[in-house]
Amino acid sequence: MQHQQSATPATSQQVPLAATGDSVPVVPLRHPVRNALALVLILIAASAALDVATNERYHWDVVAEYLFSPEILTGAGLTLVLTVVSMTVGIALGTVLAIMRLSTNPILHTISRAYIWFFRGTPLLVQLIFWYNIAALYPVIALGLPFGGPSLVIGSANVLISPLGAALLGLALNEAAYMAEIIRSGISSVDKGQHDAARALGMNRSKLMMRVILPQAMRVVLPPTGNQVISMLKGTSLVSVLAISDLLYSAQIIYSFNYQTIPLLIVASIWYLLMTTVLSFFQNKLERRYGRGFDTATRLVRRPKRRKAS
Repeated sequence: MQHQQSATPATSQQVPLAATGDSVPVVPLRHPVRNALALVLILIAASAALDVATNERYHWDVVAEYLFSPEILTGAGLTLVLTVVSMTVGIALGTVLAIMRLSTNPILHTISRAYIWFFRGTPLLVQLIFWYNIAALYPVIALGLPFGGPSLVIGSANVLISPLGAALLGLALNEAAYMAEIIRSGISSVDKGQHDAARALGMNRSKLMMRVILPQAMRVVLPPTGNQVISMLKGTSLVSVLAISDLLYSAQIIYSFNYQTIPLLIVASIWYLLMTTVLSFFQNKLERRYGRGFDTATRLVRRPKRRKAS
């Protein structure tokens, strides 16, 4: 009897909680090992940062002296120009190659696959050196009919393909092969029903591609394209082997005179980090713009409001 009486009040105390809609407080789990590991990592990072800041061998005064020097700023500007021009040509040519790769025409399909196979299969540095020495194979650039037909001489290869032209050719043609695969994957991700709906509206293939397929493929294409832009920015440092005064080559020229190798490499690294940070910022902006309506991230669930006691 006493047992039944003691159980009744406990039951009566639980009823108001359910009736009022109050949520049960959630106690978060404790992670002592994870917190200890985070503390160790913070201490290691702080120690490394302090060592870098106080180590006189880094010559931070030299870094500050050359960070905004005219030679470095000119080299950084040329690096940006190489990146923008090469990526623009690479994206345009890559789009054409991607459409050719998806074409039902076997000739276009084979040409696209052969192009992608060749330029992705050979190192970029080798391609740059090859274009730089193209005059050894073709001293004179001419357009004409094959098999000994009449031709129109355009000019000397040494004049037409300067070191800067060889750098742009190598970077753009190599990038087009990678962009072709990225754009092809984006086009393939669009639902096939979109093709049928557009054709039912009377759209031809060009309108279908420009107005329906490519805009929807942007959501898939943008993230890897942003990575390719950043990779291109850093890959332009390879043109220093062609004696082009990009950012890295400008730093090399300076430290070849003052022998301050490490400080000048730090200067170049700071500018590369700054430019990649800005590009990453705009990449995130574009991804959020074209990803509207497709956000699958977990959203926070709001805690239900307490009902006012009557």
